[in-house]
Amino acid sequence: MASVSVLINGKNYRMACEEGQEPHLLALGERLNTYVGQLKGDFGEIGDQRLTVMAGVMVTDELVEMEKKNAKLEAEIETLKNSLKSSASESGSAEQAAADKIADLAERLSELAGKLAAKPVAKK
Repeated sequence: MASVSVLINGKNYRMACEEGQEPHLLALGERLNTYVGQLKGDFGEIGDQRLTVMAGVMVTDELVEMEKKNAKLEAEIETLKNSLKSSASESGSAEQAAADKIADLAERLSELAGKLAAKPVAKK
């Protein structure tokens, strides 16, 4: 198992992770450190624990907003899929109707051709 040292609010925290996940964990640590830094800039020194909890709440808030956005997008995708299925079905019905008309016309033309072929040609 791999480990990395993550810097948050000026302190290093040693963390274990799966092999190959080191860059990802470092990026997460940097992001959390950015939140802590923003809060520290806004509120000053209010205690490490409080800063960390507030940063955690900010991250959780972002996560919840992203989950809502994701759910909305998934619902839109489902609506579009249903609309596409409906359009395909309607298109298939229209194609079948056109094919039926063409078949009917072909049959009528065939009948007319047969009648014309049976009539003697008038000589001038």
